[in-house]
Amino acid sequence: MIRDYLYPEYEAVRNPDLCIGCRACERQCSNEVHRYDADLGKMVSDSTSCVDCQRCVCLCPTHALKIVKSDHTFKINANWTSEVISDVIRQAGTGAVLLSAMGNPKEYPVYWDKMLINASQVTNPSIDPLREPMETKTYLGKKSSEIIRDRNGNIVPETSPQLELETPIMFSAMSYGSISYNAHKSLATAAEELGILYNTGEGGLHEDFYQYGPNTIVQVASGRFGVHEDYLNAGAAIEIKMGQGAKPGIGGHLPGEKIVDDISKTRMIPEGTDAISPAPHHDIYSIEDLRQLVFSLKEASDYKKPVIVKIAAVHNVAAIASGIARSGADIIAIDGYRGGTGAAPKRIRDNVGIPIELALASVDQRLRDEGIRDAVSVVVGGSIRSSADVVKAIALGADAVYIATSALIALGCHLCRSCQAGKCNWGIATQVPELVKRLNPADGKERLVNLVHAWTHEIKEMMGGMGINSIEALRGNRLMLRGIGLTDKELQILGIKHAGE
Repeated sequence: MIRDYLYPEYEAVRNPDLCIGCRACERQCSNEVHRYDADLGKMVSDSTSCVDCQRCVCLCPTHALKIVKSDHTFKINANWTSEVISDVIRQAGTGAVLLSAMGNPKEYPVYWDKMLINASQVTNPSIDPLREPMETKTYLGKKSSEIIRDRNGNIVPETSPQLELETPIMFSAMSYGSISYNAHKSLATAAEELGILYNTGEGGLHEDFYQYGPNTIVQVASGRFGVHEDYLNAGAAIEIKMGQGAKPGIGGHLPGEKIVDDISKTRMIPEGTDAISPAPHHDIYSIEDLRQLVFSLKEASDYKKPVIVKIAAVHNVAAIASGIARSGADIIAIDGYRGGTGAAPKRIRDNVGIPIELALASVDQRLRDEGIRDAVSVVVGGSIRSSADVVKAIALGADAVYIATSALIALGCHLCRSCQAGKCNWGIATQVPELVKRLNPADGKERLVNLVHAWTHEIKEMMGGMGINSIEALRGNRLMLRGIGLTDKELQILGIKHAGE
């Protein structure tokens, strides 16, 4: 292989006065950055393999280590940046597509941060959630447009299948294989305790987790890995994955080295075989085709479960959502361009798709204009980072949100963006047994429960400040948002007024 001669992006800096040679950093680093040099009688570091996961920094008992961004630079050029030059050098040396994980890190606008929440004071008094009822429970699924009565005039209470959420937050799709058994267990057990749902992703469902079925969304992706009748009937809902925010328009790839025994069995493919999902579903080339699959899944699950269709946020997302609403789907999930992933071509991740805020507002308005907004629920994901993002998403028209990266950070992820290597030092994006055991599922569950409880409390506080006492009253209530630093066109698409209006 051609040598690249690239200087390390990060440097491990060791304070020799604090280092006691305990070798904890050596034991903890799966990238083999640290080692003990017997000849020198001290710890040394090779920063070439450092991904800045922060594991050594966090576990060093004397705080002798820190990871710093290298100050090495190419000759300054605003067009040919160091990143661009390094990427060209790597591809010239390997002839390969560059892979990277997590969401889009580029300095594109974050519209959540350009929207402010309105508050009530006198004419519409605020509500104190500590002393007055505040409803965060929400239901996902088709809503009846009329009241149906029987021949005796009694209301018929039958409705389409609904998902009941104690708070409008769900754990998004992360497949068994891309993340570890312990990470999946943390998500499943936390969802059960919180009264929400988690999504299996496209890797099937491990037999140990069937017991969490009432809090599980099972996914059907283009590769159909792990899909069978028992799987479809195990969850509370079925999601058809048409696309995802980190890589719209392309398929998925889980390397063969991650297809170990249990994952092979769960995905129903040979051990050590690459799991490659095609870009399209080869039986879906129109909304009519999608409708066929929607009703096939409804038939297979005896019409007892809502069907979700997940799409990436792209330029014509409103028209696509309109078609999905007419396909028989009960819920539309939209994933924005900052959505995370275990691995994606770097160019796709960083350049394809549109912001979830604009996509959501566009979809909600289109469905309202066509009089079919209640025909489907809308769930959004793609970098929901805080409770404020949740409130703003619901005010723009979402019924609930998906979180994934936030959940992984709660589990210990430090966003080193090297998930595709399978060497996650925090036991999350790995199948290496000694690394997997670093994540204790009981601790993971507790941290996830704490996160969602904290966000729910903040959601209540913000709703109270708006003088709103239920999620239902907040949904699509764009009067509660004001823009700041946005163009007239952006304000128009978002359907909100500028601050001061």
